[in-house]
Amino acid sequence: MPALMPTSPFAPGFAPTTAPESSAARLAHAWAALEAVPDPEIPVVSIRDLGILRDVALAGDGMTIEATITPTYSGCPAMGQIEEDVGRALDAAGLAPWRVRTVLAPAWTTDWITEAGRASLRAFGIAPPGRCGSAAPRADNVRPLRFVPRAPASAEVACPRCGSVHTQELARFASTACKALYRCLDCREPFDYFKPY
Repeated sequence: MPALMPTSPFAPGFAPTTAPESSAARLAHAWAALEAVPDPEIPVVSIRDLGILRDVALAGDGMTIEATITPTYSGCPAMGQIEEDVGRALDAAGLAPWRVRTVLAPAWTTDWITEAGRASLRAFGIAPPGRCGSAAPRADNVRPLRFVPRAPASAEVACPRCGSVHTQELARFASTACKALYRCLDCREPFDYFKPY
Protein backbone atom coordinates (compact mmCIF):
# COMPACT_ATOMS: atom_id res chain seq x y z
CA MET A 1 0.00 0.00 0.00
CA PRO A 2 1.50 3.40 -0.99
CA ALA A 3 2.31 5.88 1.78
CA LEU A 4 -0.04 8.86 2.01
CA MET A 5 1.49 12.32 1.60
CA PRO A 6 0.75 14.80 4.42
CA THR A 7 -2.01 17.25 3.44
CA SER A 8 -1.08 20.11 5.77
CA PRO A 9 1.61 22.59 4.71
CA PHE A 10 2.86 22.43 8.31
CA ALA A 11 3.40 18.66 8.27
CA PRO A 12 6.90 17.28 7.57
CA GLY A 13 7.24 15.98 4.06
CA PHE A 14 4.35 18.07 2.70
CA ALA A 15 4.40 18.27 -1.08
CA PRO A 16 2.04 20.78 -2.70
CA THR A 17 -0.05 19.29 -5.46
CA THR A 18 -0.49 22.50 -7.46
CA ALA A 19 2.15 24.16 -9.56
CA PRO A 20 3.03 27.79 -8.80
CA GLU A 21 1.11 30.40 -10.78
CA SER A 22 2.72 31.83 -13.88
CA SER A 23 3.63 35.52 -13.76
CA ALA A 24 0.69 36.47 -15.99
CA ALA A 25 -1.76 34.41 -13.90
CA ARG A 26 -0.35 35.88 -10.68
CA LEU A 27 -0.85 39.42 -12.00
CA ALA A 28 -4.37 38.64 -13.23
CA HIS A 29 -5.15 37.17 -9.80
CA ALA A 30 -3.82 40.35 -8.12
CA TRP A 31 -5.86 42.65 -10.38
CA ALA A 32 -8.99 40.59 -9.64
CA ALA A 33 -8.34 40.74 -5.89
CA LEU A 34 -7.86 44.50 -5.98
CA GLU A 35 -10.96 45.11 -8.16
CA ALA A 36 -13.08 44.67 -5.04
CA VAL A 37 -11.18 47.08 -2.76
CA PRO A 38 -13.62 49.95 -2.09
CA ASP A 39 -12.66 53.57 -1.60
CA PRO A 40 -12.94 54.17 2.17
CA GLU A 41 -14.75 57.49 1.74
CA ILE A 42 -17.05 56.42 -1.13
CA PRO A 43 -17.43 52.64 -0.67
CA VAL A 44 -19.75 52.18 -3.66
CA VAL A 45 -16.79 52.65 -5.98
CA SER A 46 -13.54 50.69 -6.07
CA ILE A 47 -10.08 52.22 -5.91
CA ARG A 48 -9.56 50.91 -9.45
CA ASP A 49 -12.71 52.61 -10.75
CA LEU A 50 -11.64 55.86 -9.07
CA GLY A 51 -8.25 55.64 -10.76
CA ILE A 52 -6.38 55.47 -7.44
CA LEU A 53 -5.02 52.00 -8.27
CA ARG A 54 -2.59 52.87 -11.04
CA ASP A 55 -0.78 49.62 -11.71
CA VAL A 56 -0.13 46.10 -10.50
CA ALA A 57 3.20 44.59 -11.53
CA LEU A 58 5.83 42.12 -10.44
CA ALA A 59 8.88 43.64 -8.76
CA GLY A 60 12.40 42.89 -9.96
CA ASP A 61 12.57 39.66 -7.94
CA GLY A 62 9.77 38.21 -10.10
CA MET A 63 7.68 37.23 -7.05
CA THR A 64 6.70 40.37 -5.14
CA ILE A 65 3.43 41.94 -6.24
CA GLU A 66 3.81 45.72 -6.40
CA ALA A 67 0.58 47.73 -6.30
CA THR A 68 0.96 51.39 -7.29
CA ILE A 69 -1.54 53.91 -5.95
CA THR A 70 -1.93 57.67 -6.32
CA PRO A 71 -3.89 59.85 -3.87
CA THR A 72 -6.76 61.92 -5.20
CA TYR A 73 -5.04 64.91 -3.64
CA SER A 74 -1.85 65.46 -1.68
CA GLY A 75 -2.49 64.77 1.99
CA CYS A 76 -5.62 62.66 1.42
CA PRO A 77 -6.41 61.17 4.85
CA ALA A 78 -7.69 57.92 3.32
CA MET A 79 -4.34 56.81 1.84
CA GLY A 80 -3.22 54.90 4.94
CA GLN A 81 -6.49 52.99 4.97
CA ILE A 82 -6.24 52.29 1.23
CA GLU A 83 -2.72 50.85 1.69
CA GLU A 84 -4.00 48.58 4.50
CA ASP A 85 -7.00 47.47 2.43
CA VAL A 86 -4.77 46.66 -0.57
CA GLY A 87 -2.50 44.58 1.66
CA ARG A 88 -5.45 42.74 3.23
CA ALA A 89 -6.90 41.95 -0.21
CA LEU A 90 -3.58 40.60 -1.48
CA ASP A 91 -3.08 38.53 1.70
CA ALA A 92 -6.61 37.13 1.47
CA ALA A 93 -5.91 36.11 -2.13
CA GLY A 94 -2.70 34.32 -1.07
CA LEU A 95 -0.51 36.72 -3.03
CA ALA A 96 2.28 37.45 -0.55
CA PRO A 97 4.89 38.81 -0.83
CA TRP A 98 3.59 42.24 -1.84
CA ARG A 99 4.29 45.93 -1.38
CA VAL A 100 2.35 49.12 -2.00
CA ARG A 101 4.00 52.10 -3.71
CA THR A 102 2.50 55.57 -3.57
CA VAL A 103 3.35 57.82 -6.50
CA LEU A 104 2.43 61.48 -6.82
CA ALA A 105 3.34 62.11 -10.45
CA PRO A 106 1.57 62.37 -12.70
CA ALA A 107 -1.01 63.84 -10.35
CA TRP A 108 -4.38 62.12 -10.12
CA THR A 109 -7.21 63.63 -12.14
CA THR A 110 -10.94 62.97 -12.13
CA ASP A 111 -10.54 61.98 -15.80
CA TRP A 112 -9.12 58.67 -14.48
CA ILE A 113 -12.51 57.68 -13.03
CA THR A 114 -13.85 54.87 -15.20
CA GLU A 115 -17.30 54.89 -16.79
CA ALA A 116 -18.32 52.14 -14.35
CA GLY A 117 -17.11 54.33 -11.49
CA ARG A 118 -19.09 57.31 -12.80
CA ALA A 119 -22.22 55.15 -13.05
CA SER A 120 -21.71 53.88 -9.47
CA LEU A 121 -21.32 57.45 -8.17
CA ARG A 122 -24.49 58.54 -9.98
CA ALA A 123 -26.46 55.54 -8.66
CA PHE A 124 -25.29 56.37 -5.13
CA GLY A 125 -26.53 59.96 -5.45
CA ILE A 126 -23.21 61.70 -6.21
CA ALA A 127 -23.00 63.67 -9.45
CA PRO A 128 -19.86 62.47 -11.28
CA PRO A 129 -17.35 65.06 -12.47
CA GLY A 130 -17.18 66.47 -15.97
CA ARG A 131 -14.14 65.75 -18.12
CA CYS A 132 -11.08 67.99 -17.80
CA GLY A 133 -9.23 66.61 -20.81
CA SER A 134 -6.10 65.84 -18.79
CA ALA A 135 -6.32 62.07 -18.59
CA ALA A 136 -3.16 61.20 -20.50
CA PRO A 137 0.28 62.76 -20.21
CA ARG A 138 2.24 63.49 -23.34
CA ALA A 139 4.49 60.77 -24.77
CA ASP A 140 7.45 62.17 -22.78
CA ASN A 141 5.34 61.92 -19.56
CA VAL A 142 5.42 65.71 -19.12
CA ARG A 143 2.33 67.69 -18.20
CA PRO A 144 2.14 71.42 -18.81
CA LEU A 145 1.65 73.64 -15.75
CA ARG A 146 -1.62 75.56 -15.70
CA PHE A 147 -1.75 78.80 -13.77
CA VAL A 148 -5.45 79.45 -14.31
CA PRO A 149 -8.31 77.23 -13.14
CA ARG A 150 -9.47 74.70 -15.70
CA ALA A 151 -13.09 74.97 -16.64
CA PRO A 152 -14.93 71.64 -16.66
CA ALA A 153 -15.89 70.37 -20.10
CA SER A 154 -19.51 70.89 -19.10
CA ALA A 155 -20.44 73.64 -16.66
CA GLU A 156 -23.84 72.01 -16.13
CA VAL A 157 -24.09 69.69 -13.14
CA ALA A 158 -26.88 67.14 -13.60
CA CYS A 159 -28.86 65.95 -10.60
CA PRO A 160 -28.03 62.26 -10.03
CA ARG A 161 -31.62 61.58 -8.94
CA CYS A 162 -33.77 63.14 -11.65
CA GLY A 163 -31.21 64.12 -14.30
CA SER A 164 -32.16 67.80 -14.35
CA VAL A 165 -29.40 70.32 -15.04
CA HIS A 166 -31.43 72.99 -13.25
CA THR A 167 -29.11 72.82 -10.21
CA GLN A 168 -27.41 75.24 -7.83
CA GLU A 169 -24.18 75.10 -5.84
CA LEU A 170 -24.83 75.54 -2.13
CA ALA A 171 -21.28 75.10 -0.79
CA ARG A 172 -17.88 74.64 -2.44
CA PHE A 173 -17.09 71.80 0.00
CA ALA A 174 -19.38 68.94 0.98
CA SER A 175 -18.92 65.62 2.81
CA THR A 176 -15.27 65.48 1.66
CA ALA A 177 -12.92 68.15 0.27
CA CYS A 178 -13.18 66.68 -3.25
CA LYS A 179 -16.93 67.24 -3.45
CA ALA A 180 -19.21 70.32 -3.54
CA LEU A 181 -22.76 70.50 -2.19
CA TYR A 182 -25.50 71.14 -4.75
CA ARG A 183 -29.27 71.02 -4.84
CA CYS A 184 -31.66 70.32 -7.65
CA LEU A 185 -34.12 73.13 -8.27
CA ASP A 186 -36.60 70.70 -9.86
CA CYS A 187 -36.77 67.74 -7.46
CA ARG A 188 -35.44 69.90 -4.56
CA GLU A 189 -33.02 67.20 -3.42
CA PRO A 190 -29.50 68.08 -2.21
CA PHE A 191 -26.57 66.06 -3.58
CA ASP A 192 -22.78 65.94 -3.63
CA TYR A 193 -20.91 66.81 -6.83
CA PHE A 194 -17.48 65.25 -7.32
CA LYS A 195 -15.46 68.29 -8.43
CA PRO A 196 -13.40 67.86 -11.61
CA TYR A 197 -9.67 68.45 -11.43
